[in-house]
Amino acid sequence: MMDFSKLFLTLGVLFIVIGLVWRFIGKLPGDILVKKGNVTFYFPIVTSILISIVLSLILYVIGRFK
Repeated sequence: MMDFSKLFLTLGVLFIVIGLVWRFIGKLPGDILVKKGNVTFYFPIVTSILISIVLSLILYVIGRFK
C-alpha cells in the first residue's frame, strides 16, 4: 500500500507540472474567444481535444502493460 505522504507529494508535483504546461498550451488557435462589452466567453475546444488525445494515448499505453 502506498504511503499517503508520497501520494500527496506526487499529486502536488503533478498539478504543478500540469499548471506550467497549461500556460503554454492554454490558448491554441481554434479556441473560441468572444468579447462583447465587459463580458468575455472563452471555450478552449482545441486545447480540450488535444488533452483528450494525449490522455487517451497515455491510458492506452498503461493499459497495454497491465
